[in-house]
Amino acid sequence: MLGSFTLHSDGATVPLGVDARRVVAYLAVHPRPQSRAGLAADLWPGGPAASAARLLTEALAAVDVPGLLEGAEDESAALSLSEDVEVDLSDAMLLIRAFAGGGRLDERPHVDLLSEDILPSWTSPWIAVERERFRQLRLSALEQLVGKLSEAGLHADAVEIAEIAVAQAPSRDSARRALIEAHLAQGDVVAAVAQYDAYQELLRSSIGGPVPAGMDNLFPPSAAWPVMRGFRRPTQRSAVMLPQLRAARPAGQGGVRRLVTGGSVPGR
Repeated sequence: MLGSFTLHSDGATVPLGVDARRVVAYLAVHPRPQSRAGLAADLWPGGPAASAARLLTEALAAVDVPGLLEGAEDESAALSLSEDVEVDLSDAMLLIRAFAGGGRLDERPHVDLLSEDILPSWTSPWIAVERERFRQLRLSALEQLVGKLSEAGLHADAVEIAEIAVAQAPSRDSARRALIEAHLAQGDVVAAVAQYDAYQELLRSSIGGPVPAGMDNLFPPSAAWPVMRGFRRPTQRSAVMLPQLRAARPAGQGGVRRLVTGGSVPGR
């Protein structure tokens, strides 16, 4: 379910038709037993209920995998996947709940299950809702994991996990905060400031807005911190901008214009 739909049985990949695949995917995303009427209405919305019911019956008949479905033989029974069917999405949800719980970590856990969306190429309304819900949950879990890793002193792992969250949602405020905090916990103020500047540039170029208020409060008072508590001296920029490059000397003051990356201009 994560990344793409694949059904395996006894070590072999099982092909399914389009409608049969949709039924199995729906039941994988909704682990509780589903009424046939509700399932048919979600999978084939906008048409007559009788037509949707007929399409569901045909799709169930096309799922020729023994032991995969519960209730398929009884037209009055609710439908679900069999209890012994393993679903990667269910495993990911267990991981999310584990990260939300208390306790410390002794080592970095595997987070591969939290790096993919639910069936990203599918466009049905029912899957779009579940995809966004899972996306928010998994990103939040990654951010919580960053804090746990930092508390355990596993700073390199915390930074790596935070970078995964930022790569998946570059404009997400909480993901960027987690990365900045991970760098600061590691003692790498330069990297933290670079992330702040990169985020500010991203927001300026995408929505024309500043970094959310209060993010600069993550940094301890220091002359090295280029954003002086809510005040940024405007910098004249060249006509062609490169990411994270700024002028060391404004135009019109003579001398050669230098471009530096990251934080403030030395001596200013």
